[in-house]
Amino acid sequence: MAKKLTKKPASRSASKTATQKKSPPRKTTAKSSVRRKPAGGARAAAPKKPPRPPQRIAVSHHREEDFKADGLRAYAHYRDLGIADASNGVARAHVIRLLPPCNPEEVSKLHCHDVDFQMVYVLKGWVKTYMEGEGETVMREGSAWTQPPKVRHMILDYSDDVELLEVILPADFETVELTA
Repeated sequence: MAKKLTKKPASRSASKTATQKKSPPRKTTAKSSVRRKPAGGARAAAPKKPPRPPQRIAVSHHREEDFKADGLRAYAHYRDLGIADASNGVARAHVIRLLPPCNPEEVSKLHCHDVDFQMVYVLKGWVKTYMEGEGETVMREGSAWTQPPKVRHMILDYSDDVELLEVILPADFETVELTA
């Protein structure tokens, strides 16, 4: 229970003034900066996260006919691995083939993605990238990198045989094309 505090006036004239100018009572709330442990030493329960949608197993086997020109970039073919459907949109994974020959005027467009997580692994060939804060880097077969959310990046060049594995969370995300 909060205790109401009143100030004592310094003099009789101050007391008289204080009684003449009455303002409506203030609502006060008592706040304690001390955390109290629940009785019996039990820990307070953490707030519950919303339940994730159920997931199922996804199996994908290599088939050439699964590479489609239905992805983000016109200069790439994508093989969806079924992760977006199996995870109910939690993540997406696909193999990307960048089509030869590399045309820097087409591919070297600065952009960013509004994602929670993005990772790329080079399966075959090589790709030269630019990432803000990292600069230009050549990634070869076996190289992997992450791109933090909204990091500005672009492809500068790639080999004729390049294939990349990309994993992104969430499955659906925004891409923003930027001007230098």
